[in-house]
Amino acid sequence: MIKFYYSGAPNPMKVALFLEEAGLEYEAIPVDTRKGDQHKPDYLAINPNAKVPSIIDGDAVVFDSNAILLYLGEKTGKFMPGKGDRARGELLSWLMFIASGVGPYSGQSVHFRNYAPEKIDYAINRYMFETLRHYGIIEARLAKQKYMLGDTYTIVDMALWGWARLIPVALGEAHWAKFPNLKKLIDEISARPAAVRAVAIKDKHTFKTEFDDEAKKAMFRHLSEKVA
Repeated sequence: MIKFYYSGAPNPMKVALFLEEAGLEYEAIPVDTRKGDQHKPDYLAINPNAKVPSIIDGDAVVFDSNAILLYLGEKTGKFMPGKGDRARGELLSWLMFIASGVGPYSGQSVHFRNYAPEKIDYAINRYMFETLRHYGIIEARLAKQKYMLGDTYTIVDMALWGWARLIPVALGEAHWAKFPNLKKLIDEISARPAAVRAVAIKDKHTFKTEFDDEAKKAMFRHLSEKVA
C-alpha cells in the first residue's frame, strides 16, 4: 500500500486526485506544516526538501508533486497521453511548465498578497503579473482544446487543478473572468467524484488552523533565520 504524506495545500491535492482517480490503495499520513512536522527528522529522511507531498511505494520514495504524478502515471499507465514522441514531448513540456511556472508564481503571489508581514508593491505586482501571464498561456491553449493535452484527461490537468482552483486566493476573485476556458475545466474536474473525495481527505485529520508565531516559524523560516 502506498504511504501518502500530505496536507490540504495545492501540491498534495494533485496527488490525492490521482490516487482517487486511479483507485489506488493508500494510507494518508498528515504532515501539519503549521506545527513544523515537515522539519522533523523522520520526515526529512523521506523528503530532504521539507515539503509536502511525498509517497513511499514499496522500495520507491518519491517527493515533489509533479514527480509523483509522473511516477504513478507511468507505473499504472493511467491518465497518460498516447504513445509517441509528440505526446511525450507535450506531456513533459506542460507538466514542467506547471511545475516551474504556475505553481511557484501562484504560491509567491499568495504569499506576498496574504502572508508577507510587509505589503511590498513591487513583489505583489511581480508575482501577480507572472501568475496572470502563465494562466493566460493556459487559457489560450484551452480555447482550442478540452484538456491540456487534447481530448484526453491526464496528469497534466490534475497538476493544473491543484493550483488553478485557487486563483481567487492567488489573484483575487475578479480575475476568474479572464480565464473562462480554464474555469470551465477546473469546474469540471472539481465536480468529478474523485476530486470531491480528494478534497475531503484533509477532513480525516485535524490540522492546525491558527497562523500564530509557531506557524510562521515553521512555514517561513526566513523570518527567524536571516542570511543577509
